[in-house]
Amino acid sequence: MLGFDTIQEIFASLKQNRLRTTLTGLSIAWGIFILIVLLGAGHGLKNGVTSNFSSRSTNTVQMWPGRATLPYKGLKADRGLAFTEKELDVLSEHVPEAGKQTGLISSNRIVTYASESNSYEIIGVQPAYADIFNLEFESGGRFINDHDLQMNNKVIVLDKRIEEVLFKGKPALGQYVKVASVMFRVIGVNSRKNRWGEGSAYIPFTTAQVIFNPNKKFYSIAFEVHGLESEKANQEFNDRLKGQMASSMSFDAKDPRALWIRNSQENYLQAMKIFGAINIFLFIIGVLTLLAGVVGISNIMLVSVKERTREFGIRKALGAPPASILLTVVVESIVITTIFGYLGMLAGIGLTELVAAVMEGTNSQSDTGMSIFKNPTVDMSYVFIATGILIVSGIVAGYMPARKAVRIKPIEAMQEK
Repeated sequence: MLGFDTIQEIFASLKQNRLRTTLTGLSIAWGIFILIVLLGAGHGLKNGVTSNFSSRSTNTVQMWPGRATLPYKGLKADRGLAFTEKELDVLSEHVPEAGKQTGLISSNRIVTYASESNSYEIIGVQPAYADIFNLEFESGGRFINDHDLQMNNKVIVLDKRIEEVLFKGKPALGQYVKVASVMFRVIGVNSRKNRWGEGSAYIPFTTAQVIFNPNKKFYSIAFEVHGLESEKANQEFNDRLKGQMASSMSFDAKDPRALWIRNSQENYLQAMKIFGAINIFLFIIGVLTLLAGVVGISNIMLVSVKERTREFGIRKALGAPPASILLTVVVESIVITTIFGYLGMLAGIGLTELVAAVMEGTNSQSDTGMSIFKNPTVDMSYVFIATGILIVSGIVAGYMPARKAVRIKPIEAMQEK
């Protein structure tokens, strides 16, 4: 147990060597501070990039037909390709990894409400679109359902930006808007911020086919995939998918321009792999910075014990047990490490929280909603582990030279200069 006299002695020693103590403490605080900032920066970069995947499920594949640049079974090259509902059936029947799916029929149309009008992208979609692209709906609204498809209902879902422009702050739910020359009833408002353009509106796929797309051809399919857990598995899936589409649409599977595939899960796995390497690199840099603090406290304790060797000899001569002398030195190193480590931790957390608040405001005001840096906070377990390492290092750094000093005979210790 530490007595009051021992505590006084510790703080008297710290005060006597305050310059050296302060410099050593600052190196410890700096090590903790840099570790938190580096890990926070890596975490913020990772959060920023991964948040950009949130506009759709990370296990999403989207396809667009291109032009057949190679001849195929008597068909000439340089043919324009398009999807039909046959390709949706191929996905359901011959691609076991495919989950929810939707065709997309897109065109720009004039949307009018009262005296307000503007040109917007009108997308004919199936009900799965809302889950695939992570749409969010305000209270009371809904997305297109199977009944709307079966009945070719003239219903429409608006992005929030469209509601703000056309309705000027009034609620759009239940109102009617005119798309080209056809009236549609608003059944939902997507509140998720769009990243590009002025917003889109969504109508049932079948309704879009009947009104705006009589040739029944369209130019995009999106669907979720399941069971692909590695980059290799996703690459193999892309090749098999292209083969299935080539057979259905009559083009050469080796044609590089016939079909464009964007596999979000493959991109996501690649991004996670990169950020894993970045985090390891930043952690190594942080640990090396901590080691500098460990070296600093080791040096200060060596010097401190050397200067107090005479004092230790006098105390032993007066009957002080070696254990009490060792305890005094060890506690002194713990006090230095803990106090300055805590200060470094507060400074690091304060800076990351400040940056997080600033970035949150910046991202919320962004027209695109995209970010490359978001919520640069750090897992507190890393902070406590790092602080614990410094405290243990401080104990070892104080104990080893003190143990050597108290073994010196009192007469020899008192002769030390």
